[in-house]
Amino acid sequence: MIFQEPMTSLNPVFTCGHQVMEALQLHQEVGEKEAKKRTIELFARVKLPDPEQIFNRFPHQLSGGQKQRVMIAMAMSGNPSLLICDEPTTALDVTVQKTVLDLIKELQAATGMGVLFITHDLGVIAEIAARVIIMYKGAIVEEGGTKKIFTDPEHAYTRSLLEINQFVRGSNIKKKTYAVNEDVLMNVKHLSVWFPAKKTLLGRPVAFTKAVDDVSFEVFKGETLGLVGESGCGKTTLGRTLLRLIEPTSGKIEYDSRDLLSLNQHELKKFRKHIQIVFQDPYSSLNPSVTIGSAIEEPLKVHHLKLSARQRKDRVIELLEKVKLEASHFNRYPHEFSGGQRQRIVIARALSLEPSFIICDESVSALDVSVQAQVLKLLNDLKKEFGYTCIFISHDLSVVKYISDRVMVMNRGKIVETGPIEEVYAHPVSVYTRNLLNSAPKPLPLHA
Repeated sequence: MIFQEPMTSLNPVFTCGHQVMEALQLHQEVGEKEAKKRTIELFARVKLPDPEQIFNRFPHQLSGGQKQRVMIAMAMSGNPSLLICDEPTTALDVTVQKTVLDLIKELQAATGMGVLFITHDLGVIAEIAARVIIMYKGAIVEEGGTKKIFTDPEHAYTRSLLEINQFVRGSNIKKKTYAVNEDVLMNVKHLSVWFPAKKTLLGRPVAFTKAVDDVSFEVFKGETLGLVGESGCGKTTLGRTLLRLIEPTSGKIEYDSRDLLSLNQHELKKFRKHIQIVFQDPYSSLNPSVTIGSAIEEPLKVHHLKLSARQRKDRVIELLEKVKLEASHFNRYPHEFSGGQRQRIVIARALSLEPSFIICDESVSALDVSVQAQVLKLLNDLKKEFGYTCIFISHDLSVVKYISDRVMVMNRGKIVETGPIEEVYAHPVSVYTRNLLNSAPKPLPLHA
């Protein structure tokens, strides 16, 4: 089985290579040397960069997509007769997703393996499945050949899924754009973030992983700037560096003509109310022992000391209602909500201080298409109301196209292409961008 969340499926105290080797030694009964060789071969097959280096890394040192590929390699190691894939490509970019889907097809052809592929992505189902089962509220509501289900659905829920998929992933979406001017809000110059990849016995780094490598760009007031690229390309590192959650190796970040890298800790704390982030995994960014009301209220306690407890609570309830939740949810805990509801909670927390700038880091990647559509519409509506500027980080090209005004394409720590969304998608300049677009699942035709 390939599980959906690789971070909770991998042991944090063992290297990735050790964990795949263990499966090979237990089930294939091979020696340590042979197990290591096969593990590195498996890492190469699932397109992990530098398989020998990945072998010695721990799960926390990899990106979300890279961890998922380690899990896929582990599941493939036993040459199974039945492979159960539970959302295995959710965290993967389109090129790696295509590679993994092709790999599963190859293994099927070679071994006769059966595959049960669980996903919310209808485009992936259209590419890989011969038959499809549609579930709703714990019951199977429709079953049949993939082509028949997608072109002539019988159940109302199936029809609504296909319509929502077309809404989010359709190629001819009429985008709603909001006021964007030529005033530069953020100016990034020659920004680099290098992490030590190899050290001497004395702890001195002698080799580096260049997560962000000499990046320069501008963000205009009022725009949504999409940032796309393969997993491990440096998107999340760049986003966190802009907020100084990660300190850069070199470069300059100016926000509204103010040098962010010159701020001391006291100045940075005061500044943080202007710039917020919505993290990729809402469950891990919420404290499980704190109610969601308290989680949203916390920034107000830190930055708005003059507000009374009653005023803070009223503000939290107002925010909950803005993100389509209820006042009665105030005293509930994160585990009592669905993934989509938790994502709305962290959006409400990010908006609590009315920031002028928000970074959304893969904020809809783990959601099914119906919830994706709701959250994307919510983000657009909230942007219209609050007037914030946004960097939207995603590996999902159709989602970026739907929500963004401009797009930046990132590859191996560098920006390879930037431009208006329609122009880049219609006439990509770089070979890398063309490959990304060609690898994306094609929009499904509307049913009859």
